[in-house]
Amino acid sequence: MANSLQTPHSGYHWDGNGDRFFEGWYYRVTLPEWGQSFGFMYSIDDPIGGKPHSGGAAQILGAGDRYLWRTFPDVRSFWGARDYLGLGHARRTNGKHSCQRLAPASFEREMHEGYQATATLNQGYIQDPGSQFYCRWHYEIQPIYGWGNPNLPQQATGGLMSYLPIFEPGWQILMAHGLATGWIDWNGDRYNFTNAPAYSEKNWGRSFPQKWFWINCNSFICHPDLALTAGGGRRKVLWWMESVGLICLHYQGKFYEFVPWNSQVSWRVQPWGRWEMQARNHQFEILLIGKCDRSGTLVRVPTEEGLSFRCRDTMNGRLLLELREINGRTLLRAESFLCGLEVGGAPWDEAWVF
Repeated sequence: MANSLQTPHSGYHWDGNGDRFFEGWYYRVTLPEWGQSFGFMYSIDDPIGGKPHSGGAAQILGAGDRYLWRTFPDVRSFWGARDYLGLGHARRTNGKHSCQRLAPASFEREMHEGYQATATLNQGYIQDPGSQFYCRWHYEIQPIYGWGNPNLPQQATGGLMSYLPIFEPGWQILMAHGLATGWIDWNGDRYNFTNAPAYSEKNWGRSFPQKWFWINCNSFICHPDLALTAGGGRRKVLWWMESVGLICLHYQGKFYEFVPWNSQVSWRVQPWGRWEMQARNHQFEILLIGKCDRSGTLVRVPTEEGLSFRCRDTMNGRLLLELREINGRTLLRAESFLCGLEVGGAPWDEAWVF
């Protein structure tokens, strides 16, 4: 990513300590012409090695919300850059481990299975050994929005306090919006795309969220320059738990931020099927309504017990967004049928109202 758009927390966080630790990255590309999205989820647990949960994984939620995953137990084959967004985990064709970034052509030639990703590249190949279902992908990314006003230094999603070991886990949107060009081979169905909406984020820490939800979309009808990320969760703060949420969007070069330190944020989220959020500050108010009539797909997330199916996702949610000035004048009304919607953790026996 261009230096002006690199966000705080872009680098790999593990400090070499043997305590329980995870770090996860999420890359998404949306293909409006096919009505599909692909979400690539990369993670590393206890990278010191030799622990019950040490190892990495790559997961993909692809066309039709179908799920594919592969583990990479050898932590020696993982690499993460400290001062910029860069990571990879792969098996060489000669069976030796590799822990460095390669030129895309060299990666294709030398790696039997795995991935590598930066702010401007996402590339890899994984295959389910049972079903033989596979995915191969390679696309370049042009960042448009990091996190914050594009003309100012980029912001930490969790605010200034995120630089201190107070909130667990940490969360950072790395790129709110970008344009991806390349291809994805989804078990023989090849998708070639140019300037497709792209997104990336990460989380990390020694503790795990108790419960959360997530709303993400940067492919709106008639609004190609609009990117939204919102969510809420129960997280650890030193020795207690708190509920916290945010709604943030980039639109026409401006960053609209509704976060706990400048806004009132509330929500009503069902165990599945409906997500409602609203927020208000001294200038604006915003309303989100997300819906999904599909059953969604279970994906694995890091937990104290390792990767577990504690999260349900869809890439084909419906979303209505309304942004208004406090005086009631509507600034923006937008819709999408390619919204990412998610609930995770527990309990989800009834609506979560905050």
